[in-house]
Amino acid sequence: MLGDRVVVKPALDRAFVARAKAAAPELLVSWFWTNKIPVSLVKAAPLGGVGFHPSLLPRWRGPDPCFAAIDADDAESGVTAHRIAAEYDTGALLGARTVPIDPRWDAWALARALDGPSLRLMVETVAALGAGRAVETAQDEARVTLAEAPTEEMLELDFKRDAASIVRRVRAAAPYPGAWTFLGDEAVVVTRAEVAADVPKVLEPGEAAVVRGRVVVRAGDTGVALLRGRRVDDEAEAWCDASALAALL
Repeated sequence: MLGDRVVVKPALDRAFVARAKAAAPELLVSWFWTNKIPVSLVKAAPLGGVGFHPSLLPRWRGPDPCFAAIDADDAESGVTAHRIAAEYDTGALLGARTVPIDPRWDAWALARALDGPSLRLMVETVAALGAGRAVETAQDEARVTLAEAPTEEMLELDFKRDAASIVRRVRAAAPYPGAWTFLGDEAVVVTRAEVAADVPKVLEPGEAAVVRGRVVVRAGDTGVALLRGRRVDDEAEAWCDASALAALL
């Protein structure tokens, strides 16, 4: 709160920092905030600042930890409370909550599953800081992994890979920005897929056929069935089910 109104995604410029300092906050709390907060503002609060990151730090520091966790086939993820430092996601640890990753989840489902635990952790952490009983632990730099935002090249499906890893890439990128491929000359974002054993043996990796009403693409080992997606050139972004994708092919 700054005065009598809530500031929603402000420009973190000098004017904002000056107004925030004038409000004399005791503690700065950042819940899944994606902008770098000036260290001068953090230092102005007597209790400093605490952030909440959707991974089990130091694993998956960076802007897209849900994508990274699913793509890497992690069995679990979670949320971490940490001190706000000059560099993203590097501050001392204050607590964490672990959430097992359901193999049916895409990145959006994982993010939603973290909401409840992260809010409970926020309440507990702020209470501990206010009472002076918070315990801080330095991050182990030897265990750091980075969760960079996926590039367009990463999101193009490579059907030379094994089918299970291709399906994970689809889940990790869904529903947005989405992993993509071509069906003939049509660029398609794929948001749901599964490993398929019923792939015609004559196909080479990347070649597709309609099998029992759905598109099956030959991967490096077996097949990948494309079950849901959207056409890249469709401005309305209408969803295509398995039969619509088959019609495109």
